[in-house]
Amino acid sequence: MYAIIRVGGRQYRVEENSTLLVNKLEGSAGTALTIDEVLAIGGENPIFGAPIAENAKVTATIVEQTKGVKIDGYTYKAKKNVRHHYGHRQQLTKLHIDSIAVGK
Repeated sequence: MYAIIRVGGRQYRVEENSTLLVNKLEGSAGTALTIDEVLAIGGENPIFGAPIAENAKVTATIVEQTKGVKIDGYTYKAKKNVRHHYGHRQQLTKLHIDSIAVGK
């Protein structure tokens, strides 16, 4: 069974006992989360929300707070001696999906 969830404005396809990286969420390692924004649940009897599936929950545990790959950027203007370097490193949270539940 799998679920499509929305976390931090993005959608992810998750399965039980899987891990995924999402934009930073508040909490420390070991904190349990309940994700209520379940858009769809797939399997033998699929459930689709309009837009959120009712009585569906995904529980997850924060594994660690980490950083993504550094992105280096450069801008310059030819013949003007204007050069600008910038970098960005996204803050991420690694989640472990514990269970996908559908209640009545």
